[in-house]
Amino acid sequence: METHTEAAPQWKTTIIVSTSLQNNDANKMLMAQQHRIRFSDSVQSGAFIFPLSGTAFLLVDPQDRSEPFEESGLTEKIKKFVQVHRNCFLLLQAPCNGKREQEILTLIQNRFFASNLRILPVRNNAEIVKGMLTIAKATSKPHVDMIRHRMSLARAHIIESSPVWEMLRDRL
Repeated sequence: METHTEAAPQWKTTIIVSTSLQNNDANKMLMAQQHRIRFSDSVQSGAFIFPLSGTAFLLVDPQDRSEPFEESGLTEKIKKFVQVHRNCFLLLQAPCNGKREQEILTLIQNRFFASNLRILPVRNNAEIVKGMLTIAKATSKPHVDMIRHRMSLARAHIIESSPVWEMLRDRL
């Protein structure tokens, strides 16, 4: 007996990428997955923007900076990014979790604690691409509506099968 399983079509989207990332391996991986890539000089250096989901990602590699974190200008760069983008993520690339990487992560978390910046530590380009695409897909319009619908169905099922609700129904 032959079983036929149809693979789900691969999700593709448009991504606006900073021209500074034109030769970046993560960008090449996105191109290989046939996403529509648009390069722009007007977006911040190191940025990936997903216009259909309203998310923006800033790629930062602490190893690129030899000077101390406070003097590197990275705080100002992140601050500007947070001011421009409402739904923003910082991709903190650190292949290993050394003492310096942990210190930088802690400094960024403390500095931007009350902001809308979310930090996603990543180790390699595969994690960068997977993290961005997962978040962008989950926040894109058709998918977010489907997720909300599934959540409401799950909530209704939990409420219907709850012993507390059964007890309350019996009492009424």
